[in-house]
Amino acid sequence: MVKYCFMILEKEKKYIPIQMIGTQRSGSNLLRLMLNELDEVVAPHPPHILERFFPLLHYYNDIQNANNFKQLIDDVCKLVELNPVPWNIILNREIIFQRCKKHSLIEIFKVLYESLAEQNNNKFWCCKSLANVYFIDKMEDEGLKPYYIYLFRDGRDVASSFKKTVVGEKHIYCIAKQWKREQELSLNFCNKIGNPRTIKIKYEDFIQNPEKTIHDICDLIKIKYSNKVLKYYESQESKSTAQSGTMWKNVVKPVIKNNFNKYTLELTENEIAIFESVAGDYLEKLGYKTNNICNSKKIILNENTIKEFNKLNEELKSKAIENTPNEDLLKRKPQNDLIYNIKKRLISETL
Repeated sequence: MVKYCFMILEKEKKYIPIQMIGTQRSGSNLLRLMLNELDEVVAPHPPHILERFFPLLHYYNDIQNANNFKQLIDDVCKLVELNPVPWNIILNREIIFQRCKKHSLIEIFKVLYESLAEQNNNKFWCCKSLANVYFIDKMEDEGLKPYYIYLFRDGRDVASSFKKTVVGEKHIYCIAKQWKREQELSLNFCNKIGNPRTIKIKYEDFIQNPEKTIHDICDLIKIKYSNKVLKYYESQESKSTAQSGTMWKNVVKPVIKNNFNKYTLELTENEIAIFESVAGDYLEKLGYKTNNICNSKKIILNENTIKEFNKLNEELKSKAIENTPNEDLLKRKPQNDLIYNIKKRLISETL
């Protein structure tokens, strides 16, 4: 039975945020599940609050108006309640409204994560939504100032993984473009903020030595390490995550230490050449060797080829949905329907 947990947070209690940044398919769920086993950290599966609601925010008109802000709170809470991996938290909208010190989406995001930390008697909360790299300036401007974990992986392996899942871009050009942009944002931000609040984690190093990686994170945020992290796959959170979609099926297994360089078997020579022509500079910045295939293969990235790549990308995304098991689609449907209906409602209200 879920206890009623959304009480007024203790006035003097300080909850400390941790935000992952980078690109999906880089081991973030594995890292999240390990961090969730630390005694002082709660790291839930993310409903992607900021990514989903910032594009809709202007439809709410003036959220300084109490009624508009309460409507936003209600919509965000519904998204959390429909998360495929449950948060197990009862959300009292009025108390959330009272807890928000300002009327902003970032504030709602913060209060919801803090409330989960309170329920679990944790000091730290961790958001795994890597797309929040696009909103870190807004977080900083509002004074949230989390610790940042920049998790990165060879972009060619990221591309290979995206091609096999229902989420994300599907054409190699589009994946490379996104991956490069997100590495650029993450690296620039980490260099700007510096070491006191940031740590860079290379996926390939992480899976080879997860104990060291978690120790390094514990040293950064100054908490005690626990060997429980290495048995993450036995946790209820891992089991719930694995049951929520085939793309997370490996989280109930021990770390697969050789899970890298798969792109050499799964991408074509032409795909590798396209990726490296788009993002080779950032592969090298992050310490990955390029194959220099694009030097021998003529890759033309003009307006016409890019237009064709974008068209193919949409076709491939449609095929990915068609090929996804119906059970997986049904688990994603409630949140997708919610966002669709919220947008439809908000647009009709503005007419």
